[in-house]
Amino acid sequence: MTEIPILYEDGEALVIDKPAGLPIDRPKKGGPCLVDHLNALRLNFRSRPVPVHRLDTDTSGCLLLARNPKALKRFNMAFEQKLVAKTYLGIVAGPVEGEEGTIEIALAKISSAEKGCTMIPAKKGKPSITHWAKRAELPGGLTLVEFRPETGRTHQIRVHAEHTFSRSLLGDPVYGNKDSRVTRTMLHALSLTVPREGKPPITAEAPLPADFLALGAGAEAV
Repeated sequence: MTEIPILYEDGEALVIDKPAGLPIDRPKKGGPCLVDHLNALRLNFRSRPVPVHRLDTDTSGCLLLARNPKALKRFNMAFEQKLVAKTYLGIVAGPVEGEEGTIEIALAKISSAEKGCTMIPAKKGKPSITHWAKRAELPGGLTLVEFRPETGRTHQIRVHAEHTFSRSLLGDPVYGNKDSRVTRTMLHALSLTVPREGKPPITAEAPLPADFLALGAGAEAV
């Protein structure tokens, strides 16, 4: 039995609830990663499943895995064609003005010795689009925000939050600051829907993790 919760399973796909703090690939300095769990996630299949998309190490929630090469190819195409619907919840480190909107900016990757690879708004960058809606005002002046990205740039939601609200996601050490109330960047991949031709869509929703609940983001907030 796998240690990682499975949210959806059929013959060509798994959706898992990736724990916060677990990187998908092995870090350069070593340590645990999702690769360590792929054999257990075979679930009696011949081949190990393969992650179709990426979640940052700190981000918890829905991650799609393909169980065979043909499925991987189809799922990759669905992502490339922007057919996949993804919803995230993030806790912003302060109040948010307005109720909803769309963030559309070009992002470029830069590298520094201090922070490694980061993303910045840049006219010559690649386009990125995220729709957002305020879900709730939380204790401590925090705000729970829903994010629905159309594109999948590195750190997209994190840099969009800081650029748009002038406040980062709570605990983000790159685009904001670490916070004693949390141990990670507060971003959760809440749901995922992948349409499939001739088959029902893949749909999954990941429950809110304990650190979100501890900050007041319970069922009444979402």
